[in-house]
Amino acid sequence: MYAIDPHANALVDPAQPGAVPMDAAAALLWLQRRSGRPVRAPVGVIGPREEDPARNAVAEAVGRMLAGFGFTVICGGRGGVMQAVCRGAAEAGGLTVGLLPEPDPAAANPFVGVPIATGIGEARNAIIAQAAAVLIVIGDSYGTLSEVALGLRFGKTVLGLCAPPPVAGVVRLDGVEDLPAALARALIG
Repeated sequence: MYAIDPHANALVDPAQPGAVPMDAAAALLWLQRRSGRPVRAPVGVIGPREEDPARNAVAEAVGRMLAGFGFTVICGGRGGVMQAVCRGAAEAGGLTVGLLPEPDPAAANPFVGVPIATGIGEARNAIIAQAAAVLIVIGDSYGTLSEVALGLRFGKTVLGLCAPPPVAGVVRLDGVEDLPAALARALIG
């Protein structure tokens, strides 16, 4: 449970007199839309580029949710999970950033709002892991595993959906509905 002091425009102890209690989703909305101090670092979404309808449906829902809270999405900018999360975020009015391994921005999926053609290959995984405030991993692959490992090495919270890599430190979630609470814990405390 979270609470704000409307006069101080700050998160406070829910037991404080005059505090307005709220759930995790409302706290994230307050943080991103009304606090005046939103999290500027993007939320990273990582996962396999291979197509999987069930996994991609989850990624699309994650993208819609993140955009609804006002978060920018950063990902690898290609297909599979990356395209699905970008589609969900873009269709919900959110901003998507794709760090491409190629030197050509035309390689980005059509839902990437800001393609950054790095030309550094899979080394771009380190940039995604470092730039993200939090990483959300959807599924598992070797490239995804490298991003998870780098994120954990950089001290990032890594939230996992859809059979994420079996790595100690990944916080496994049962479904997208668990994401607001996990994000609030990671970003607000």
